[in-house]
Amino acid sequence: MPMSERTMPLLERIARVLAGAELSANAEGTNRHAADAVDDHWRDHLNQAMAILHTMREPDPGVTDPSEAAAWRKLVDSAIANG
Repeated sequence: MPMSERTMPLLERIARVLAGAELSANAEGTNRHAADAVDDHWRDHLNQAMAILHTMREPDPGVTDPSEAAAWRKLVDSAIANG
């Protein structure tokens, strides 16, 4: 059973979303009740999740406040380091 999203590492949350997108009938999959399958297969998506985090290292150009940009980088770098 997964921990609460509030305490779940960001890398795992992203990997679970990717697994759900692949498996769930609500997305690209065929499984109408994919929760257990996501629990079993999210680790298969860790490399993709890490690639997403690396892509997110720099904030969007609209983030002009240096402190917000620094906070963004800190969040993403922490997720990568703790992955």
